[in-house]
Amino acid sequence: MGWKIYASVVVFLFGLVVGSFDNVAVYRIPEGMSLWSPRSFCPHCKSQIAWYDNIPVFSYVLLRGRCRRCGEAISLRYPLVELASGLLFLSVFAKLGFGWRAELVPYLFLVTVLLVVSAIDLREQMIPNRVMYPSIPLGLAAMGAVALARSDGGIFLRSLAGLAIGGVPLALLALLIPRGMGMGDAKLAAFTGIFLGYHQLVAFFFAFLTGSLGGLAMIVAGKKSRKSRIPFGPFLALGALIALFWGRTLADLYLNLL
Repeated sequence: MGWKIYASVVVFLFGLVVGSFDNVAVYRIPEGMSLWSPRSFCPHCKSQIAWYDNIPVFSYVLLRGRCRRCGEAISLRYPLVELASGLLFLSVFAKLGFGWRAELVPYLFLVTVLLVVSAIDLREQMIPNRVMYPSIPLGLAAMGAVALARSDGGIFLRSLAGLAIGGVPLALLALLIPRGMGMGDAKLAAFTGIFLGYHQLVAFFFAFLTGSLGGLAMIVAGKKSRKSRIPFGPFLALGALIALFWGRTLADLYLNLL
C-alpha cells in the first residue's frame, strides 16, 4: 500500500509538470511560436518568469493569481489545466491498477493531447494540425509497442479499426456539412479511436449527447445562437475519456440490455 501511495504521488506531480507544458502549448501553438524558446514569459508585460514563479498550481496560489512584475491577473486556465493534467494522470494510473503496465505511457499521451486540444478549441475554436499530424502516427506507434509488449497483434488491429471508426464518419460529415463539423474534429476522433478501438462508438455516443446538451444550454443561457459555431473538440475529448475509463462496462451494459 505504501508503494502505491508513493507512486501515485509521483505520477500526480509528474502530471502537474506536464500540465505546465500543456499551458505553453495552448498559448504558443495558435500563435505559431516555438514550444521551446524563449523561456516562459508574462503575456502582459513580456518579462521572463522565474523558476520559483513557475511551479505548477503552487506559484499561482502564492502569487494570488497575479504577475510578480506587472501585477496583471494570470488566467485561471493555467492552474486548472495543470490540476486537470495531474488528476488525469493519476486516474490513468489508477485504472491500470497502480502498476507500470505497457498501456501507461500511451494513455498518458492520449489524455495530454486531449487536454491541449480541448483548451485550444475552447479558446480559438480550432483543432490545430500542428498537434494532430504528429499525434496520430505517434499514437499508432505507441499502440504498436503495446501490441509487441503483449504479443497480441489484435491490439494493433483494433487500433486501426478504431482510427477508421473515429475518423471516417466525421470526415464525411465535414465534407457534407462543413459548417457543422470540421476536419479537425475528424482528426481528433481518428486519434482517440487508435487508443479506444471499438469503444470509439461509446465515445461518439457521449460526445454527441453532451455536445447537444451543452449547445442547448448555451443557447438557452443566451451565450450562443442557433447559428453559432460551438467547439466540438472538448465534447469529443469528454466522450473519449468516458470510453477510456468506463467503455467496456458501458458496452457490456448496453449489450446486456439488448
